[in-house]
Amino acid sequence: HALAQRLPLLSLPSYPDIASTASISVANKFNTDIMAKFTIPAVALAIGAGISSTTAFAPAAPTASRRTALPMSSVAEQSPLAPLTVWGDKIPNILESQNELKSRNMEFAPTISSSDIGLASDDIDGQLAYVKEHAMEIKQKMVDNGAVIFREFDLMKEQDGFVKFYEAIGMKTCLDPLHSVSARPTVNGEKNSPVYEAVNKESRKNFFIGMHNEFVGTRAPRAAAFVCFKAAETGGEFLIADGRQIFRDLKPELTERLYNRDIRYSVMELPFFGWVDSLPEFLQPGVMGAVKGLASAAINAKVDFSVDLQWGEGGYDSVKMLQARAPSQPPILVHPVTGEPHWFCNVHSHSSKLRKDREEIYGAERFEDGASQINKSDMYYGDDGAISDEDLEHMDEVTMKNVQFVKMTEGDVVLLDNYKCMHGRNVFDGTRKHGVAWFEGWEGEEEMKAKAMA
Repeated sequence: HALAQRLPLLSLPSYPDIASTASISVANKFNTDIMAKFTIPAVALAIGAGISSTTAFAPAAPTASRRTALPMSSVAEQSPLAPLTVWGDKIPNILESQNELKSRNMEFAPTISSSDIGLASDDIDGQLAYVKEHAMEIKQKMVDNGAVIFREFDLMKEQDGFVKFYEAIGMKTCLDPLHSVSARPTVNGEKNSPVYEAVNKESRKNFFIGMHNEFVGTRAPRAAAFVCFKAAETGGEFLIADGRQIFRDLKPELTERLYNRDIRYSVMELPFFGWVDSLPEFLQPGVMGAVKGLASAAINAKVDFSVDLQWGEGGYDSVKMLQARAPSQPPILVHPVTGEPHWFCNVHSHSSKLRKDREEIYGAERFEDGASQINKSDMYYGDDGAISDEDLEHMDEVTMKNVQFVKMTEGDVVLLDNYKCMHGRNVFDGTRKHGVAWFEGWEGEEEMKAKAMA
């Protein structure tokens, strides 16, 4: 009991806003005191999206909702959580499904320009009337082709017009998927705003955000709309990729191995436990067990999904750390509307090796202290086996081969199906102001499902 009183105490408070910080106070009977501070957003991003989006846990049906589009003033207060990830049925023959895709012609991310539909770029009323009249057609394009790119629409140059745009289409907003673990900043700074920042910080300008589907824990938005309010002077392109095409182009033997063994993410590292090595050897197992139990209880009390902690060594100094791993999941899912199988795996953003490879191109972003120490991720097979460098490099090659660099200008919007379309962001210089709204679904989704099943 006396030793337990002197063991490290890890305490994660609530997440009131993006500027909140938490402190880990570490003290032991040998008068070793360590204080490490890290931002709650870093924990959230390590668990979720921003740098990378994390894992969903088990197949689950989304909660039913028949909400209609709401005005901007009330949407955030009434928006539900992001829906549960829908994995679909187990694919009986994954290689047969892959071969079927190879024989198909797949259009991805068609563009709708204001001039192409006979409207001037500043004809805001005409643009709003157009999206209302063609709402179902636009949503069908999104589902069939993964994304729709809108250009030359002055309607969406300001947040109010952007909200009117997606409301006119009939998109149903949901809270940011990071909501359970943190508060992502909003574009206009208002707490209840439905339009969130899309990783615009100058401090992250040289970080290439790998391709991913947005999901945190058990939840994934069904769709999203990314908007440009101000383009970066250089770079900062919004990146999109078709999950069907990535699945199609992977080596069959790797596809089969990944699907049969599942995948598992490491979503966070707590590298604050080097002091354990200074304890007498006979004490270390008991102390490590107690620390792991305390940390696990604290973290799992703050998030709505399960986290498994494992001891290891990490960082530049091989410091003893606790690594948080999510449960295993399939890397390929069945689309909830069309029934198509496609890649739904965030290895491109989560893999430690691939991030380090990109550092050689864009410059190193050292994980040295505070939030950055925690904000790490990696990917393994579902049985915790390591994925070879050769296989990781192949997945990177296939992903980048299918990436489209979308240079957005003010008012441009990418409306995407979050299940079928992956997204990322290029490095940039200058000032970048992009926003995103997340959707639990849309009006007419059930009709689309019925049509696809007919």
